Amino acid sequence: MTAIEIEIRPRFQLEVPHSAEETLARLRSALKQPGSPIIGFVADHHVTLKIPYDKQHFWSPQLALEVEAHESGQGALIRGLFGPRPSVWLMFIFMYSVIGVICLFVSITGFSQMSLGIPAPVLWVLPVGAGLAIFLYLSAKTGERLGKDEMHQLKGFLDDTLIH
Repeated sequence: MTAIEIEIRPRFQLEVPHSAEETLARLRSALKQPGSPIIGFVADHHVTLKIPYDKQHFWSPQLALEVEAHESGQGALIRGLFGPRPSVWLMFIFMYSVIGVICLFVSITGFSQMSLGIPAPVLWVLPVGAGLAIFLYLSAKTGERLGKDEMHQLKGFLDDTLIH
């Protein structure tokens, strides 16, 4: 039996031979190149890489990087996190929260009615809420698949800039 991969926001670590400052300078320079296939910004030791605005779609991911000196004193350690744009992420969190709060109040009301011996047809909202939550999850997984090529493009830019 194979394991099911449930990873909404994939993470990775990358060790590079350059110092943290040189790594940040290389990224800054690559992002400023005319015709760069990736846009983004470098702020302190945090880097955000994105697909250019004219090529983005709703599910386009972004890559957040934290660059720090490697604990061995040689090179730098980069911690990367792929994820949706903050507005998309916020929309999903908001929708999950709304479904959760509605289901909480429906549960309190419905189970209180049941304990008093009153019919509680409102409890039919709970399977609907579960269905909506599953639909949101499947939508997020579909979006992740639709953005997979762009994730490879972002990671390829990072590799080309720092490793080659």
